[in-house]
Amino acid sequence: MREEGDPRVGNVTADLISRARTGDGDAFRELTEPHRRELLVHCYRMLGSVQDAEDVLQDTLLAAWRGLAGFQERASLRTWLSRIATNRCLNARRSASRRQAKEWDVPDVEPPEPTRLGDVVWLEPIPDALLDGTIGGPLGPEARYEQTEAVSLAFVSALQILPPRQLAVLLLRDVLGFHAHEVAEMLDASVESVKSVLKRARTTLEQRRSGTGDREPPPVTDSPAEDALVASFVRAWETADVEGLIALLKDDATLAMPPSPSWYQGRDAIRAFVAGTVFRDDGMFTGKAAGRWRLLPTRANASPAYALYQRDDKGGYQAFGLHVLGHEAGGLRHIFSFIDPSLPVHFGLPASLEQ
Repeated sequence: MREEGDPRVGNVTADLISRARTGDGDAFRELTEPHRRELLVHCYRMLGSVQDAEDVLQDTLLAAWRGLAGFQERASLRTWLSRIATNRCLNARRSASRRQAKEWDVPDVEPPEPTRLGDVVWLEPIPDALLDGTIGGPLGPEARYEQTEAVSLAFVSALQILPPRQLAVLLLRDVLGFHAHEVAEMLDASVESVKSVLKRARTTLEQRRSGTGDREPPPVTDSPAEDALVASFVRAWETADVEGLIALLKDDATLAMPPSPSWYQGRDAIRAFVAGTVFRDDGMFTGKAAGRWRLLPTRANASPAYALYQRDDKGGYQAFGLHVLGHEAGGLRHIFSFIDPSLPVHFGLPASLEQ
């Protein structure tokens, strides 16, 4: 295996750049392919949307293809591509019309008052399949966050409240691990400005996240502790066991439902919501609450996730949405419930289930 710094790596890259500059598309794809997944995840963190991230990634690669003649190789290819992607994301955040909040629209069912209204309603989950190659690899020298933490929905949600430039600086420095002088060059700023912006971004993010308690490490993936926790969640949801579900929650757990702005925090608030809506036996859904739902496992944002299927009047089950669980030692900290029937299919799962 060729190591970083091996002169053969530089020779191969220089040859690919030379060929790509002559219009060799295969050479360009070979040159950029090792960076595609990291760029996609970077764009996702900035935009909170997989679809938007994929669009910006394509725009980034097109800009890189067209601008390859201007790549002077003073910086690494990774740095150059990250600069293009970051600035495309900043443009997207300035110009895009964000997804609108969705109001509760179930006839004859009035949910309890939310604990608070969330700041981010356009958030989307990212399948773990798109994270392959970005989790567990070497971090940059300035990185402060573990890669699994940096793709959690709680973290990505908190990022979205940052002003765009603060968001870009924090991600480039603390997640991707670039040096201050590299970030300054990417954003056409001074090193002093980057340091000042980073300080403000860190303060804002820590204030936001300190209210969520998102600090204790979760059980190891696929460990007995994680398996037991998520199995209990599935059992409680499929049997409409309100108290069984509540027993799995941390004291200040949150239930969020993007694109609805309603957030429920704490066991009492979440109990009132599920008992009065998804687990009630009349008005909202067909038949009794027990057996109304079926869940299929998947993974999103480096966390356990479940596709949610609702029983129909013929006894089958139709795709309804996706749960993503944020968990720690001792219980669930977050439940992100995305009510979107297309999501299970996007995660490679069926649109319907038999009885």
